[in-house]
Amino acid sequence: MNSEYYLAAGSTAGGAYEVEVTPESAGWGFSSLRIVELAAGDTYGLATDGDEVIVVPLSGGAEVTIGGVVFCSLTGRPNVFAGPTDVAYLAPETSVELASAAGGRFALCGARVPEQAAGGVASRHLPVAEVPVELRGAGQSSRQVRNFGTPDTLPASKIIACEVITPAGNWSSYPAHKHDETTASESELEEIYYFEIASGPDGQPGFGFMRTSSSPGRDIDLLEEVHDRDLVLVPYGWHGPCVAAPGFDMYYLNVMAGPGAERAWKISDHPDHAWVRGTWEHQDPDPRIVDPRLIAKDA
Repeated sequence: MNSEYYLAAGSTAGGAYEVEVTPESAGWGFSSLRIVELAAGDTYGLATDGDEVIVVPLSGGAEVTIGGVVFCSLTGRPNVFAGPTDVAYLAPETSVELASAAGGRFALCGARVPEQAAGGVASRHLPVAEVPVELRGAGQSSRQVRNFGTPDTLPASKIIACEVITPAGNWSSYPAHKHDETTASESELEEIYYFEIASGPDGQPGFGFMRTSSSPGRDIDLLEEVHDRDLVLVPYGWHGPCVAAPGFDMYYLNVMAGPGAERAWKISDHPDHAWVRGTWEHQDPDPRIVDPRLIAKDA
C-alpha cells in the first residue's frame, strides 16, 4: 500500500501552517495546499511568488489587502458544512495580507505557474452568489459540488479547485476515475484531497474511506480510513470512491493542476464502474444536499 500518499492530520504542520503541501514535498510539479489559522485580530502575510493562490475560508472571514490597499473582504462562513463561501484569487507575484477580526481558518489552494504561462489573469474576488453549486449523482451517490475554482467559474492560469459535501452513508468521487494523461478526453492533473469529517451528536470523531488504484502503466495502491483534517495525494491512478461512514457527513477540498497547456478538467471513468452513471436517472437525489442547510452542523 502506498501510505506515503496518505497524510494524517497534523503530519504536515510547520511554522505558520497546520497543513503545508508543496510541489516539492509532494514530489510533483504544480499543486499545493496550505492552511493557516488566525486568532481574532491576527494578520498573516503571504507572497505568492511563482504560484497562483485561491484563498478559501474554511471558517470565519478576513480582509484581504494587496500592496497596502484593501482588495476585498471575504465574508466566509461558520464552517465548511454551512454552505459555500466567497473566495479570493491571487495572481502570481502578489504580496498579500489577511486580517481576521473574529479569527478563522483559511485554505490557500495553489498552483505553480511556469514563467511562460504567467500574466494576463488578474487577482479578483468571487462573491458567494457567483459560486455554482452542483448536485451530482443520485441516490447513495448523491453529493454537492461547489465549483468556486473550476475553469467555467474562475479565470486562472493552472489551478482547478472545488469542494464536495458527501452526506453520511453516501459515496462520492464515484465512479472511480482518472486524469493522469493528456488525451482528447483526459487532462493530466495532480490532485490533493483535504478532508473534514463531521462529528457525531456527542462529539464522536467521524471517519470515511478513500481508494486509489493503478491505472495503465502507473502503479499505486491506497485504501485509507480518513479522519477530520487528513489529506490524500493523488499523483495518478484511478481514484474513488470516497465513502462517508453512516452518521458522519464528509467534506473534501480538491486542488488540481498539471502540465497541460489547456486548463481543463477532463476525466476517464474506470471501465468497470462507468455503467453506474446510467442508473442515476432512475433514482432521486438525496434530499440532504438539495438544500445545504439540511446538513449544517454547529460551528
